[in-house]
Amino acid sequence: MKNKIHTLDQLIPIIKSLKVQQKTIVFTNGCFDILHAGHVTYLQQAKAQGDILVVGLNSDKSVAAIKGPKRPIVEENHRAFVLAGLACVDFITIFEAPDPLNVIQQVIPDILVKGADWAENDIIGGDIVKLSGGKVIRIHLVPEISTTEIINRIKKRELNT
Repeated sequence: MKNKIHTLDQLIPIIKSLKVQQKTIVFTNGCFDILHAGHVTYLQQAKAQGDILVVGLNSDKSVAAIKGPKRPIVEENHRAFVLAGLACVDFITIFEAPDPLNVIQQVIPDILVKGADWAENDIIGGDIVKLSGGKVIRIHLVPEISTTEIINRIKKRELNT
């Protein structure tokens, strides 16, 4: 397996080279804590939008700021390793900020993908992608599966034992 995990500084020249080759760059981001079927379905659908799928992965610090101090369950390097094992994911970069704006500004993907639970106007970086001639695509999420639901199911089972 080729190395898929890169710092943003390492990733930028790779992306520039792929753009010269006229590859369509797709970007999405998320926490991807406790990877599940909903995540995999989403990432496969994101990859189907272009040639190269780049995943911006929220760092542990970023996840805690968004989801609370008890998250993430799985630390960032392990989450990145699991994502790298997916055939649909080409590159991963971990970012510290609460949102991927800086990554999007530097990658300038052709297609920005987020879940349909986001209103298009609320998708961070969407304006940048559109101004550069790209598009924003919202993908419907697999219902009734999320990391939070998995955590709650585990807690409920622990209480019933």
